[in-house]
Amino acid sequence: MAIYSELKGKVAVITGAGRKGGLGEAMAKRLADEGCKVVITDIGHADDKHAPDTAVGTISEIQQIVDEIVAAGGESSSVICNVLKADEVAAAVDFTVEKYGRLDIWINNAGVGYLMKPILEMDVSEWDTVLGVNLRGAFLGTKYAAAQMVKQGQGGKIINIGSQASKSAVGHASAYTASKHGMNGLTRVAAVELGPHQINVNEICPNHVTTALGAWQNQHFSEVSGKGYEQYMQDMRDRIPLGRPGQQDDIAKACAFLCSDQAIYITGECMNVSGGEEYH
Repeated sequence: MAIYSELKGKVAVITGAGRKGGLGEAMAKRLADEGCKVVITDIGHADDKHAPDTAVGTISEIQQIVDEIVAAGGESSSVICNVLKADEVAAAVDFTVEKYGRLDIWINNAGVGYLMKPILEMDVSEWDTVLGVNLRGAFLGTKYAAAQMVKQGQGGKIINIGSQASKSAVGHASAYTASKHGMNGLTRVAAVELGPHQINVNEICPNHVTTALGAWQNQHFSEVSGKGYEQYMQDMRDRIPLGRPGQQDDIAKACAFLCSDQAIYITGECMNVSGGEEYH
């Protein structure tokens, strides 16, 4: 159900949105429900040999998400884009403008959340992979999306998808935590620089959400902790004031709000969506 009528006809791009059950899919479908024209991007295959099958949306998954949006009465298309490559990010912007005439919303959602190791065991190449996708990718998305928005002269919205790790340290996740802390800085600097162009730049910081990749994380960290899966999950619920982990729709709702005119005077914020687990 549409809540924000001003979003009807807006054009949104979401990176890393090709996984079924992922945050990107949930945000894409919510924005489509609000009347946005949505472009789904993903790389379509795993570039990293360490990536679990749940880490990357396949070509068929990407198309399935687009088809489901269209079947529900929305407007959507897709483009393959590796956010590590400046030319592919620029091409995704060009594709969007050629197809829909403009770009209003860009969501930096692509990320690597599976290279979780202690510092003493992490290879430099693994560190570079995480920092590259999570932070370089967000920088490139911001750079090329903002350039188009400035050219249009009508403002815009850029949203970065951070994490609870944007605010607090997570053991066995040095590269991930560093990348998400870095995203805070990128968000705030971009908000300062792009504010004069009426471009709002904000970050959503979820706690754990059990997407397909999140399920892999649950299993991984339950083994690392030595608690066993059920105890690990119960401990997670116990430390969250609202009593449950996040859900995809929680993030999609926050995204739609930040894209709407209700958030027109909000920029440079790194907003927790964590059921009260993270509060600074």
